[in-house]
Amino acid sequence: MKNFFKVFAGIMFAGLVLCACSSQNTASSSSSDGSGASKDVQQSSDSISKDESGKVSEKNDSGSSGDKAAKDLSGTTLKVVATSDKYVKLFDEFKKQTGADVEFLSMSSGEVLSRAKAEGKPMADVWFGGGLDAFMAAKADGMLELYKSPNAGDIPDQYKDADGAWVAKGITVAGFLVNDSVLEEKGLAVPKTWKDLEDEKYKGEIIMSDPSISGTNYAVIKGLLDFYGEEKGWEYIEKLNSNIAFYGKRGKDPQEKTTAGEFGIGIIPVDESAFDAAEDNKLSVVYPEDALPWVPEGTAIFKGSDNLEAAKAFIDFMLTKEAQELIAELDGKDTAQIVKPGVKGLSLGLPKDKLIKQDLSTFGSSREKVLEKFKEIAKDKVEK
Repeated sequence: MKNFFKVFAGIMFAGLVLCACSSQNTASSSSSDGSGASKDVQQSSDSISKDESGKVSEKNDSGSSGDKAAKDLSGTTLKVVATSDKYVKLFDEFKKQTGADVEFLSMSSGEVLSRAKAEGKPMADVWFGGGLDAFMAAKADGMLELYKSPNAGDIPDQYKDADGAWVAKGITVAGFLVNDSVLEEKGLAVPKTWKDLEDEKYKGEIIMSDPSISGTNYAVIKGLLDFYGEEKGWEYIEKLNSNIAFYGKRGKDPQEKTTAGEFGIGIIPVDESAFDAAEDNKLSVVYPEDALPWVPEGTAIFKGSDNLEAAKAFIDFMLTKEAQELIAELDGKDTAQIVKPGVKGLSLGLPKDKLIKQDLSTFGSSREKVLEKFKEIAKDKVEK
């Protein structure tokens, strides 16, 4: 009987020890919120660790580095100059994730560059979209902040500046929007190639935007020079110019004026909106069979930004897979126009093999020289 009580006492003692240990462990995984109530401290699915240098990095469950998380920027305002007002949904999502308000202004890349130079100060925190030539020129003039987002690591080198001055959000491809009714009425065939457009039968039927204003149409000029070579390229542009009545002063003039029946052929950025306009207005979208000019669309932070922290946070956000998918949707881009690996766009039938092998390294450095030569050819056809 004595042995029984000894065993029983031992068991009770062990139980008390176990309970005490359990209580201690429970206390170590909870914290007080100051109101007397306790809340569980849960480990995030994305664990935080330090590398050999002591720098904090974020890793997902698989151990691979993930996109940088958004910061809390409540009470701040980010100012953006964008190529279109169609990005409201993107800006709303940024606000949802960070708390920052977004104010934006729509303006073409050439206008942004001209105005920023004239004013001598940043016109916003972030420059979102537009032809790469303007961003390269802005970098050369010292107008851009150098920032390498941790989320840009998987972006191919050709789509980001080596110093961090800009990073692409996608590429723009140029093609034709054809008003079939206008051409049918005049007995003209639908053009299939750039070479077709030099035919004098299309005189007065073609519209494109001033390449000093429109990044897409600068890409057309620069792309055709790369495609044909310098000498033959300028010869072609002179022939094309002979068939153009005037150059629009807005990037969207070719699509709007061709849709309205003012012209038979517009040289445009090809995206979902062009196919939608074609479906609604008896138009045709043509990817030229001989060559497709294209240009990366830049994003950058203005040097001297009033809200640098929010600007950097926006670039980080913009380069996440989720934001890239939203941009692809808003831009109406084909998958071949996406620069972020693993992100799919629409299926618009873009023949990727027809993209011109362009020298992007001279896109910005050649800009002034190319535009000067173009103005000599265009003369008074450029709208004031």
